[in-house]
Amino acid sequence: MDQPVVPHVVFLPFPALGHVKPMLMLAELLSHAGFEATFINSNHIQDRFEHSTNIVNMYCRFPRFQFRSIPDGLPSDHPRSGSTIRELLISSRGESRTEFRDLLVHLGQKNGRWEPPTCIIADGIMSFAIDVAEELKIPIVTFRTQSACSTWTYFHLTKLIEEGEVPFQGDVDMDKTITCIPGLEGTFRCRDLPSICRLKEANDPLLQFYIKETAAMPRASGLILNTFDRLESSMVSELGSLFSKIYTLGPLQGLFDTFAKSPCATTSSAGLMWKEDRGCIAWLDSHPSRSVIYVSFGSLVGLFRDQLLEFWHGLVNSGKPFLWVIRSDSIMGEDGGVREVPLELKVATEERGCIVDWAPQEEVLAHPAIGGFLTHSGWNSTLESIFAGVPMICWPMIADQPVNSRWVSELWKIGFDMKDKCGRDLIEKLVRNLMESDEIVKSTVEFARMARDSVKEGGSSYSNLQKLIEDIKSMSLAGKVSLSM
Repeated sequence: MDQPVVPHVVFLPFPALGHVKPMLMLAELLSHAGFEATFINSNHIQDRFEHSTNIVNMYCRFPRFQFRSIPDGLPSDHPRSGSTIRELLISSRGESRTEFRDLLVHLGQKNGRWEPPTCIIADGIMSFAIDVAEELKIPIVTFRTQSACSTWTYFHLTKLIEEGEVPFQGDVDMDKTITCIPGLEGTFRCRDLPSICRLKEANDPLLQFYIKETAAMPRASGLILNTFDRLESSMVSELGSLFSKIYTLGPLQGLFDTFAKSPCATTSSAGLMWKEDRGCIAWLDSHPSRSVIYVSFGSLVGLFRDQLLEFWHGLVNSGKPFLWVIRSDSIMGEDGGVREVPLELKVATEERGCIVDWAPQEEVLAHPAIGGFLTHSGWNSTLESIFAGVPMICWPMIADQPVNSRWVSELWKIGFDMKDKCGRDLIEKLVRNLMESDEIVKSTVEFARMARDSVKEGGSSYSNLQKLIEDIKSMSLAGKVSLSM
């Protein structure tokens, strides 16, 4: 009697924390469904996993789960953050492709026969994975780890160039309305477009990189998004014109209680890249409900010293206690080097707030003491804040963050947008307004309810995860007959 076919899924995230985390959550969910999973990190990320966290040990509970790694094309001492992220985007196209193909071939060689993985789930900006999948005849699904709205916007970069909206020319009015993106007519101002639209030349390699990567995505068998239908229904519908199958699975962290019925190793373990300071939870325990503003600008964004001081003065002057994550590599000097948090700032903060290198963000946002989130508007942070029912102050800097900020402030009305500004007076005003606005709190609570409904049994994201599982099982049955090598 034939043994049941166990689907084998290979996961390939882009090598940055904001991309790795949701991909790893999805890999864990499919492991709970009994799948074999191979998670391919860059050597740099895998080294951080093994030496800075206990994440690898956490996944030992899944006997069919394995981590593998390939080069990202950069030297080991490269910072891979801040302004240098451009270099990572470009470098990962070359050496990574060859190494990825070789690893897939190795994984498919079993007892002298070619038994390839059932499918690949690859990041939406790793198009070389689609090339390799087509060559080896392995089904592939693309996972874009940003919002549906941002994804739709990236599909129209070429049109923005053709219409003369991008690149911005001369002294452009950043509040000028953009009208050429279908379904978003009149929604965006220039300042709300992805940060690559601020590049000076249409032929800039980074802008062209995103155009090429985005154009390749519909060649995949389907699209996975970490969002939920009621949050972005119109944008998911627009994307349906490009993809035959779309799986909206967000918020991914919410599916663990309902689908997996167990905590998520990705969030219940130590931080993925930095050691978390759990002392901040005890600090929060000593504060009243909705009294603390949480501040974090994610894993890539850096601050100059003058920006750091403006934020600090604004927070202190607001009179609200604050918990602030300042990564050790996040303060930039004018020469591009990394600077330490000024000692005098740390000392002066002791009476007013708490500064940590890294925090267990989902646990922090769920803490009753948190009343607001001053954020860079990365999509993971935005979705985590929505799920926790915490209103936001948005200071977007790179990539899709300006898009997310616009939706938070103007469409969903669950926060404020700082509009490229970083002054202490504005920060003080927005913190006070956010923490004291009953209207925004009410709206945020409603969005949290919708997010939680989506991951309940029978909810849209829960049902879409079941569809994805069944579709992968169908791929496995279709590819059951192996070929001789």
